[in-house]
Amino acid sequence: MSLNDPNWGRGSRGPQGPGGGNQGPPDLDELWRNFNRRLSDLFGRRRRDGGGEEPPPSGPSAAQFGGGAGALLALVFAVWLASGFYIVNEGTRGVVLTFGRFSQETMSGLRWRMPWPIQSHEIVNLAQVRTLEVGYRNNVRTKVLKESLMLTDDENIVDLQFAVQYLVKDAKDFVFNVRRPDDSAMQIAETAMREVIGKNRMDAILYETQVDIANKSRDLMQEIHDRYNTGITVSTVTIQNAQPPEQVQAAFDDAVKAGQDRERQKNEGQAYANDVIPRARGTSSRLKEEAEGYRARVIASAEGDASRFRQVLAEYAKAPAVTRERIYIDTMQQILTSTSKIMMDFRGSGNLLYLPLEKLMQGTATGGAEGAAPPRAAPPEAAPEAGARSRETLRSRERGDR
Repeated sequence: MSLNDPNWGRGSRGPQGPGGGNQGPPDLDELWRNFNRRLSDLFGRRRRDGGGEEPPPSGPSAAQFGGGAGALLALVFAVWLASGFYIVNEGTRGVVLTFGRFSQETMSGLRWRMPWPIQSHEIVNLAQVRTLEVGYRNNVRTKVLKESLMLTDDENIVDLQFAVQYLVKDAKDFVFNVRRPDDSAMQIAETAMREVIGKNRMDAILYETQVDIANKSRDLMQEIHDRYNTGITVSTVTIQNAQPPEQVQAAFDDAVKAGQDRERQKNEGQAYANDVIPRARGTSSRLKEEAEGYRARVIASAEGDASRFRQVLAEYAKAPAVTRERIYIDTMQQILTSTSKIMMDFRGSGNLLYLPLEKLMQGTATGGAEGAAPPRAAPPEAAPEAGARSRETLRSRERGDR
């Protein structure tokens, strides 16, 4: 059979259809007629007994139209009511809005609200830890200089990258009090960090107080969030990198080396001072103690001499001659003990003396020590007699002078 045959495909009603056996797929015209027939049955069209259709009426009856429209409206209304169901997962909160105004906050579970446009809802995740990257994106090397360059207290510029982690603590404030919460959190973080950096010096930021700076900036961020009621809680602030700008890195390294040299020299000078000053203080203390000892000794000696003089004076008042004689003898004993000269009265003495006598005495002492024969000396009886005569002579002279 040719494809142009008008009866092609009309035998699809069955193997024994009017058009013969099964000759191909069903005819499109027949399918269209079947669709029209079913549509006519739906709207109440009646078929003639002879198989032909009556001419269509002017329109469906009011009862038929009302029944179909009511069913359709009921279906639409049911679907509209069903659109009010929503699910709130664990760790999130649902914020219900009535004509755009806050109505209530719902907990986790299956919830229902009035369908749109009467009510709507937003889901806010309270368990999610959100992260802000200030001064960089995804990697510290990917810097955003507009955010990272900050001015310090000593008028230097530091290149600082840090990250802020925060949670949402109040879903209502997070949705209604701030138009763009993430952008606001970014601006608050940058503002707080710039304020803290502006109150610290460059060296402290780079080498000493990074943890302290992070804690202070976190507290300041939280204070600003509470002031604006953003519903955000700042959990941690982490400084990722802090360094001078790349354009002045070499000059900054030179300045750091000069500062290190200055500190080294200061430490050396302090070590020298720690060595010299204690010794000088020790010497000064020793000299003071020696001076105090000398002073005490001189005072004690003077006081002893004065006491002895008073005692001698008291004895002199009792027996002047005896006391004068004893003083004279003691004085001469002290004088003659410390000298090498020998004084003796040789007048009226027939003894033979060897002169110089002090040389002979030194030679005698030296010879005796070496085991040599001692030189000849005066008889032993002469010395006591000479000493006795000299004392008598001196006494007689003293009495004569008086």
